[in-house]
Amino acid sequence: MSIDIQGLINPVVRDIPPSGIRKFFDIAAEMDDAISLGVGEPDFVTPWHIRDEGIYSLEKGMTYYTSNSGLKELRFELSKYMKRRFSLDYDPLTQLLITVGGSEAIDLCIRSLICSGDEVLIPEPSFVCYSPITRLAGGVPVPIVTKAENNFKLTAEELKAAITPKTRVLILPFPNNPTGAIMSEEDLCEIAEVLRGTNIIVLSDEIYAELTYGDKKHFSIAQIPDMYERTVLVSGFSKAYAMTGWRLGYACGHPDLIKAMTKVHQFAIMSAPTTAQYAAIEALRNGDDDIEMMKNEYDMRRRVIVQGFNDMGLECFEPKGAFYAFPSIKSTGLTSNDFCERCLREKKVAVIPGTAFGQSGEGFIRCSYAYSIDSINEALNRIEAFVKTLR
Repeated sequence: MSIDIQGLINPVVRDIPPSGIRKFFDIAAEMDDAISLGVGEPDFVTPWHIRDEGIYSLEKGMTYYTSNSGLKELRFELSKYMKRRFSLDYDPLTQLLITVGGSEAIDLCIRSLICSGDEVLIPEPSFVCYSPITRLAGGVPVPIVTKAENNFKLTAEELKAAITPKTRVLILPFPNNPTGAIMSEEDLCEIAEVLRGTNIIVLSDEIYAELTYGDKKHFSIAQIPDMYERTVLVSGFSKAYAMTGWRLGYACGHPDLIKAMTKVHQFAIMSAPTTAQYAAIEALRNGDDDIEMMKNEYDMRRRVIVQGFNDMGLECFEPKGAFYAFPSIKSTGLTSNDFCERCLREKKVAVIPGTAFGQSGEGFIRCSYAYSIDSINEALNRIEAFVKTLR
């Protein structure tokens, strides 16, 4: 009698669908002359001075485990960076944890806070990991649908309506993937007003904090004094410094929460990659100009892609953060998935259905502009040709 492996798999794991992002990327990778606007990864190589510091650490034989919390030198540099860039004070010894990417920081936060049946509020459309991680921790993901007419922001009214006695965590995924929406200081003050007097923790995913466009810089809900102690701010080096493959992130928050998260991290991971940590020290010390250069390039591409979609009749909200456009394809009469499958098959352009980011993404597609301007222009030409076949 053969063993029933399928029946032994945790049903929560078994029932979680795979990421809707990678499916289209993987198909495009097997096609000749295909263009992908699917993956949210900078097309820039990690700046040389950052790579050089990682290489130098290897040459010096720095190949050992670091402390569970991360290199002390890195945490001190990160503390100075958070103060310099976002006016936030974190004790490097008790309030900072270095993780394997921002995704691990999200997982650690949810696992440290959520018991069976606890609810996690998730504004959608949003990044694909929040709901599965909540379910894996035994929690209940509660989507809050954000709307194009509200610039895909979370409103105080929507938040208030979603809170129940079981609510434990609110995820604030801004600047947002996939919509590019941001929350201003005024917007966040209204959210803070709803949270006052509750025991709800805010998990603020600010991985795109350095990639905001326009006159105003990114503002964190942790900058609101009475929100500071109830906010776990998670971020990383992938987007701002083009360090996706280095797999390095961090969490900032109340010492008791960071201590709990470090305990989970200690047993599950041990420590983040040592080489990446030495490279990150250099990024924090001398990488401000790199951030500015890449952001300016993304801003130019942003304007091109948004204009391109609007010109072809696919209404596109103007993203103010991250590096994604989220045009509406409702006028074509196709579902998001059908649009993406046919566009890939007929025109060899990979974009991601909005439903990969929650059912509220139906009628939209996500297109990354973290690609060369030539690739963006060619993709726009092909998508426009595809749209014309539907009319």
